[in-house]
Amino acid sequence: MIDKNARVLLIYTGGTIGMVENVETGALEAFNFSHLKSNVPEMKRLNFNVDTYLFDPPIDSSEISPQNWQDIAKVVQDNYEDYDGFVILHGTDTMSYTASVLSLMFENLTKPVIFTGSQLPIGKLRTDGKENLITALEIAADKDESGNPVVPELCIYMQNLLMRGNRTTKVNAENFSAFNSPNYPYLAEVGVDIRYNKTFILQPDYNKPVIFNFRLDNNVAILKLFPGIQESVVRSVLSVPNLRGVVLETYGSGNAPTDQWFIDALQEAMDKGIVIVNVTQCLYGNVEMHRYETGQHLEKLGVASGHDITTEAALAKLMILQGNGKTPEQVRELMSVSLRGELTVR
Repeated sequence: MIDKNARVLLIYTGGTIGMVENVETGALEAFNFSHLKSNVPEMKRLNFNVDTYLFDPPIDSSEISPQNWQDIAKVVQDNYEDYDGFVILHGTDTMSYTASVLSLMFENLTKPVIFTGSQLPIGKLRTDGKENLITALEIAADKDESGNPVVPELCIYMQNLLMRGNRTTKVNAENFSAFNSPNYPYLAEVGVDIRYNKTFILQPDYNKPVIFNFRLDNNVAILKLFPGIQESVVRSVLSVPNLRGVVLETYGSGNAPTDQWFIDALQEAMDKGIVIVNVTQCLYGNVEMHRYETGQHLEKLGVASGHDITTEAALAKLMILQGNGKTPEQVRELMSVSLRGELTVR
């Protein structure tokens, strides 16, 4: 039920949705987003209030940084008491990274924070941006029978699907269906009506305040295994100065080579306090290191299981936990625990 008295803050950070094509170069460039309502006249028909906040200059999502994440989170914090929900327009290339980080920065979120964007600029005739924007705004304003938000968590809405933000990954650079939530059900599917899957939506404690956590430590890395990977490559990643956490993308259900040099390299890194998290390269599925001998040696070393977490969320979680001063032992333990619904422990 859309609350007619609802107030939603629309935050434009950048991205294709707010761009126009330079007729001379063909390149996409940001336009003055104050002209939003002239490009989306449908917004005038919304029966609730929408205010806008613009990042100037806009952020190209391929250049997003931890400082940008903190800036976006600060806008939400500063306006949290004044609005019923938030819609954040963001470039799609790194949207899953930003959504994962912010979902972990916001503890006990009691209001919707919906990320959306588009594959085509909002001024294009066939743009997907208009529907994404209008529906995201409606979801942000939607209340249940008790007057509480229907979706009090951080999500991504794209092409008829509402997904938990820290469960998403971008899977297509060309189609409008750019995102998927491989290991968690959709929170809503949109057609003629918005069909919420309420069983899967996080429920906060409304008697407690939301906590905003801005501390991040980006001394992290991703190490993706591949057949023929050389010792020098592995050791170069693990010897990065000040490195504190590594997302190890393994095969299948969490398997890796058993070469002694590989095991030694991991052990030496962990002895230095570097936390290594095992995440599968597969889009679907779960890390189960006990299943095969090639995974068991990682488990014996003390490599943390990421279960069914995405690489984006694993990286974000390492940054958050490290930024909060957790010890390597605490980080290793918490990487296998669901904090904001980012993984499923089986």
